[in-house]
Amino acid sequence: MIGAEILIECLKREGVEVMFGYPGGAVLPIFDKLYDADIRFILTRHEQGAAHAADGYARATGKVGVCLATSGPGATNLTTGVANAYMDSIPIVAITGQVKTHLIGNDAFQEADVTGITRPITKHNYLVKDAKDLARIIREAFHIASTGRPGPVLIDIPVDVQQKDIEFIWPEVVDIRGYKPTCFGHPGQIKKAAKFIAESKKPVIYSGGGTITSGAHNKLRELAEKIQTPVTMTLMGLGGFPGTHELSLGMLGMHGTAYANHAIMEADLIIAVGARFDDRVTGRLDAFAPNAKIIHIDIDPASISKNVRVDIPIVGDAKNILGQLLEEIKKVPDTSVWLATIESWKKKHPLQYKDDGKIKPQYVIEQIYESTRGEAIITTEVGQNQMWACQWYKYIHPRTFISSGGLGTMGFGFPAAMGAKMGCPEKIVFDIAGDGSIQMNIQELATCVSNKINVKVAILNNGYLGMVRQWQELFYKKRYSYTCITGPDFVKLAESYGA
Repeated sequence: MIGAEILIECLKREGVEVMFGYPGGAVLPIFDKLYDADIRFILTRHEQGAAHAADGYARATGKVGVCLATSGPGATNLTTGVANAYMDSIPIVAITGQVKTHLIGNDAFQEADVTGITRPITKHNYLVKDAKDLARIIREAFHIASTGRPGPVLIDIPVDVQQKDIEFIWPEVVDIRGYKPTCFGHPGQIKKAAKFIAESKKPVIYSGGGTITSGAHNKLRELAEKIQTPVTMTLMGLGGFPGTHELSLGMLGMHGTAYANHAIMEADLIIAVGARFDDRVTGRLDAFAPNAKIIHIDIDPASISKNVRVDIPIVGDAKNILGQLLEEIKKVPDTSVWLATIESWKKKHPLQYKDDGKIKPQYVIEQIYESTRGEAIITTEVGQNQMWACQWYKYIHPRTFISSGGLGTMGFGFPAAMGAKMGCPEKIVFDIAGDGSIQMNIQELATCVSNKINVKVAILNNGYLGMVRQWQELFYKKRYSYTCITGPDFVKLAESYGA
């Protein structure tokens, strides 16, 4: 087979059913073979849209998302989406074309040092210089992207490697020296954690995106109900514990509920599961959870004690560790007084907004929740629209809230919704957007129309970059510097695309 055929055959063996991307000169051999392949290719209208669509597909399905772009500007256009996936630990494989191997480093037409550019924003990346290595590299890329702490892997393939004729050998086993993620928690640490839980009076479970990634949501609920402990979630963790559950505190941190933040500040024990103590959660580190001992469960040892000192680190897969912990817990704490206190905070500090007869964004999101009965996949852009979607839609299931957490990427939600719908065609998929963010990748309307991808979009149109304006109002004496935006007639624009 030639290299391009080997790539397609490897993608099929990895179970890839759909991929997103944009053609160009340095990937023409691959696109020629895609012409006859039984992989559905979605032609996006921008490479950033392709990367975000692969990301949304991965978040909605738990599978590896795949995107493809040409060399130079095609590859650099992917990088925002790759960085977004890296910050949120999302498994995608990004494939880029590259100039011929003998031209690398000569400033050839549409050449860019893609592996150099993406080294800080990928879990791993490859420049394939020999076609003999192609099958092994693709196999390794999918393994690395989807195991341990997931993340994006990029494969840069020169055009002559794509054309090289070589014997295809499929590597059945992946064995990478030095890459052996820990899957189960240390028994001694599990015992210590069970002892801390039994002795606590004000415990709180703090759940992040790792709970969803590992499929630990059922174990998390079992633990919370067994030890009668309230659960607060990060933005990435929403849906990992039902938002309708009586033990749910909703989201914590800068844009979280008052009662979640009160609970964290008063807690004597925090059980952190698959979360990284992000600055939007902790605020001032020296004042965060001053009375609490901390158990930190995470598959990435580098994330433990990185931001906040931890009393009991437990490295491994959250689902496995929670299972071990449930078996070890023989004595449960008495949290009746603690739960009563939290209930009083919920009554005293509810999420609320003024009903003055105008359509409020919170009301819009409440109506979306009611009309979908909490069963839709919700994606968001970034800004106020994102925070209202966190606060006013109750996420019952994992993988139903898809949003840019770590990087905070405007323009993410719409192409991510497109990818989520491709992965879960039976689901209603709703992008809750702002009038600023939606314009950053609005060209993907053409992709949705031409491929009949039924995504719904609610644009909360307030004529401003709302979140930035809010900060200017609070911290910059209402000096609204370049945050007022004049948008198009979105209805006419959608109609012009055929939506």
